[in-house]
Amino acid sequence: MPADPNSRTTVLQIDGLCLDLSQRELFADFSTSIPTGVTSVQGGEGSGKSTLLRLMAGEMAAKSGRFQINGATLADQPQAYRDQVFWVDPRSNAFDAITPVTYWAAVQKRYPAFDSELLTDLVDSLSLVPHQDKALYMLSTGSKRKVWLAAAFASGAVVTLLDEPFAALDKTSINLVLELLKEAAVHTTRAWVVADYTAPASVPLAASIFLGFQG
Repeated sequence: MPADPNSRTTVLQIDGLCLDLSQRELFADFSTSIPTGVTSVQGGEGSGKSTLLRLMAGEMAAKSGRFQINGATLADQPQAYRDQVFWVDPRSNAFDAITPVTYWAAVQKRYPAFDSELLTDLVDSLSLVPHQDKALYMLSTGSKRKVWLAAAFASGAVVTLLDEPFAALDKTSINLVLELLKEAAVHTTRAWVVADYTAPASVPLAASIFLGFQG
C-alpha cells in the first residue's frame, strides 16, 4: 500500500531556491518538503537531479534559498545541518587512495547512529568482502558504487541522498537496494531522497519531485 504523505513528518524543508548554472536558470523560487520515507527526484539529463542533491547536502551553494533539517538551517547552523545528511557523489574519485574499510570507518565516526552490523551484512550481500582492503581506484565502477551504498544505508543519517543508485549494479545488487528502499519507505524519523530518471520500482513513495525531461 503506498505511503500516505499526509501522515508523515517533514524532515527537510526547502524554500525559495534559486540557482543559475552554466548561464541557465535551473531553479527559480523552488520550494518543497521532504518527508520521512522515500522521496523520488525524477527528470531527464541536465534537468538538475544531481545538482538538487548537492544543494540539499550543502556541498553546493545556491543563489538564494533556505534549507532546514529538524530545525537546523544550512545558512545559520551549517555543521549541525550537514551532520544530519549522508551524501557522496557516486562519480567521485576523492577517496581513490584509501580502502573501503578506511572509508567506512570515517563514515562510522561521523554518524552516531551508524549500524555496524548492517554494514557487515551489506558488505557480504553486495559481494564486497574480496575488495574491502583494496584501494578504491582498483575497484570497478559497480563495486565503488556498492561501497557508497553500503555506507549510505548503514550511516543512520537523518537524510540520505542517493544519486542513480542502480547504475552499474548487477541484478542481485539492484534487488537488494530495492528491498532496502522498501524498508526505508516505512521509516518514521528518517528520509531518503533517490534521484534517477524514473522512480525506484515497487518502492512506496512518500513524495515525488519532477524536474522535467531536458535541461
